[in-house]
Amino acid sequence: MPSNTEITVQQLSRLVGLPDQPRIIDVRLEEDFQLDRRLIPASKRMSHAQAIDCEDMAAGDRVVVVCEKGRKLSQGVAAVMRERGIAAETLEGGFVAWREHEGLLVHADAVPKSRADGRTVWVTRARPKIDRVACPWLIRRFVDPDAIFLYVDQSEVEAVAEIFEATPFDIAGVFWSHRGESCTFDTMVEEFGLTSEPLLHMARIVRGADTDRLDLTRQSPGFLAAALGLSRMYKDDLAQLDAAMTLCDAFYRWCRDAVGESHSWVVNP
Repeated sequence: MPSNTEITVQQLSRLVGLPDQPRIIDVRLEEDFQLDRRLIPASKRMSHAQAIDCEDMAAGDRVVVVCEKGRKLSQGVAAVMRERGIAAETLEGGFVAWREHEGLLVHADAVPKSRADGRTVWVTRARPKIDRVACPWLIRRFVDPDAIFLYVDQSEVEAVAEIFEATPFDIAGVFWSHRGESCTFDTMVEEFGLTSEPLLHMARIVRGADTDRLDLTRQSPGFLAAALGLSRMYKDDLAQLDAAMTLCDAFYRWCRDAVGESHSWVVNP
């Protein structure tokens, strides 16, 4: 049974991918990380010294600190954070327990290099529709919660990527794009290792909407309609992305928790 300053693997796994998930800080020693270069989704890698000095966390923030086995490193960092008023917990059993319970893990080597402040920067075509809002949702919920997205003219994407050290996505000829009959969302799910059944189901919905195969899933037409509606509602691409985050959150929760639920209006005679 966990202490009042620990969270179990099962409890944390129910929070991962949700808009109100805690900040997850991975403070494993470098030698432990090199033995398994994967990360709990949306976690940030830093040393225990960097973690206790991190200025990005303020009083009231909820944080889960993860080390190899949930012992001295994570417990010490969490204790210092609680002294600063941060609601910090440790993961019971640490990274080892998460891996043993087959929790979702992100391939760290697939994540693009971040800026000095730890944020990844991505760039794509302006006026997003499907992939260009679904992919940012996936990145912010499962890879980098602080990721920055730049929307520019299609002709300028690669030049902006080079000048501003951003990663281009969802344009022809780049790594993070369509492959065969798959869309960019599929590519990211595969490359990051995010192959849980809910995310694979979400990928099928996005693929059907993005590649005009609306018979791929029964939900694809609805996702397409909602995404196109948002594109007409917002002139500003970032405002549209903010709104689409909620749309993607709703579809993900359906994929994870509600696929077996139906609804009907029963009219009594």
